[in-house]
Amino acid sequence: MLDQLQAADFSPLLHQTLTLRFSEEVSLPAELMEVREVNSFTPLERKPFAIIVRTDQKTHYYNQTIAVLEHPEKGDLPLFFVPVGFDGQGMLYEAVFA
Repeated sequence: MLDQLQAADFSPLLHQTLTLRFSEEVSLPAELMEVREVNSFTPLERKPFAIIVRTDQKTHYYNQTIAVLEHPEKGDLPLFFVPVGFDGQGMLYEAVFA
């Protein structure tokens, strides 16, 4: 199912709060901050894209890991997230769909 997701599956959720589960014990609210298409030179059936979410973490963060993003229509999506830095309000994490 992950290989069928498109940027359009996330764009309507921009600036909405979703849940990001790092483990069974740790679930954090995460605002969808950005959805962007990524240039690619390979003949893929879908255009690669990336999403960035922001948690309210201010003093610590999780290293790159697979976390579950709860999508209101697509269900639980296990995605590889990479921390990309603090933005003054929280920690930003990015997932790329290639």
